[in-house]
Amino acid sequence: MAGVELSDISKSFGNFTAVKNVSLRFPERTTTCLLGPSGCGKTTLLRIIAGLEEPTSGAVLIGGKEVTGWPARRRDIAMVFQYPVIYRGLSVFENIALPLREQKLSKGELTSRVEDAIALLGLERSLNLDPERFDNGTRQRVAFARAVARRSSIILFDEPITNVDPESKFRLKQDLKKITERVRQTIIYVTHDQNEAMTLADQIVLLKDGEVLQQDAPRQVYNHPKQMFGGWFLGSPGMSFLEHPFDPGQGGRLQSDLFPFPVRIADAHRVSGSNQATLRLGIRPEHLRVLTSPEPDSVQGTVLRKFRGVAGQYLVAVKLSKHLVWAKVRHELGKNLGETVWLRCRPEAVTIFDEQDQAVSSALLKDSPEARPASQIADSK
Repeated sequence: MAGVELSDISKSFGNFTAVKNVSLRFPERTTTCLLGPSGCGKTTLLRIIAGLEEPTSGAVLIGGKEVTGWPARRRDIAMVFQYPVIYRGLSVFENIALPLREQKLSKGELTSRVEDAIALLGLERSLNLDPERFDNGTRQRVAFARAVARRSSIILFDEPITNVDPESKFRLKQDLKKITERVRQTIIYVTHDQNEAMTLADQIVLLKDGEVLQQDAPRQVYNHPKQMFGGWFLGSPGMSFLEHPFDPGQGGRLQSDLFPFPVRIADAHRVSGSNQATLRLGIRPEHLRVLTSPEPDSVQGTVLRKFRGVAGQYLVAVKLSKHLVWAKVRHELGKNLGETVWLRCRPEAVTIFDEQDQAVSSALLKDSPEARPASQIADSK
C-alpha cells in the first residue's frame, strides 16, 4: 500500500486559480475526505492525484516517489466517478473483471478477487441480471466492486452517491463504510456532504476557494474549527455567532448576552494585543441548554420560531437581548415550548474568533473576583 503527498500544488485554468499552494499528506491505509462547497477545488485535487489533470506547479508523491508527470495508468489507482460507469454488453462479473484482465492474473486469482468484491457489496442476486437495466444505486455498487477488486494502492471516490435516490444513498453509505473498514487501500473521498465525511473519514480536509482551511480528525474539525467558515459549514445548522466589542484593557473581560455574568478571555493579550477589537463567540446548537423556567447562570430569551428536525429533535431560534441563536432540544420539550425560555451555556463550549475570522486559542472563562487584580475589583464595586 502507499500514502499520497501533495507538495505546494497549484492549478490554474486561464485566469482562474482553482487550487492554491496546497500541501497535504494522506497516510497509507486511511480514509481522507476532501470536504467543501461546490467550486472549492476538491475534485480538481482528486484529478491531479489520479493523473487526469497536470498541476500548474507543485509535486505529487505516491509511496514516496514523485509521479507528477506520470500518466494515470502508471499510478496504481482505482477511481469511482460521480456518474457510475457500466460497460455495455457485459455481465456483472465481467464488468468487475474487465480491468483485472489487463493485469494478466491467473484465472483462480481473478475469480477470487471478483467474488470477494461481489460478496462485500452484496451483488450476488444481481449476477444474472442485465446491468443496463440497473438503477444508479446498483450501477454504483458494481463500480465500487470493480474498484475494490483491482486491489490498487489507492482508491479515489468523486462524490459517488450524489446522483442516487435517498434509499440507494442510505445503502451506498453502508457499503462505503464496509469498504473503508475492510479493505487495506488508501482511500481519498470527495464530498460536499458533511454527514458522509463525519461517518467515513479518518481525517477531513476542509477546503474553501482552493485553499485548505483545516486537516484533522472529524470530531476535531467539528468541535474545534480553525475558522468561522468551519463553524458555519459543519453542523445542521452550524454555529451561531455573537459579535462583541473587546477591550483588552478591561482585564480581558466582556459582557455577552449569552451569559448572565461577565466572562473573561484567558491570555487576552494574545487575541488583539493592546488594541480594541471585535470578537465573535461561536456556539453550536447542541451546546445550549433550553429551560422552561429560570435556573442559576441562565439568560432569558424569546422563541421566534421552531421546527422539527432530524430524529424528532426540535430546532429553536431564540432571540436574546442582542443576538439570535439556534438551539436543539428533545422532542418532548420542543413541541411544548412557549414564547419565553431560558438558556444556559458553558463558557468552555464557546469558540472565540478574531477579526480575521480565525479561531484563537485563548479559552473563555467565567469571570471571578479571584481572577482579577485588587484594583479592578475595587473599580467594579
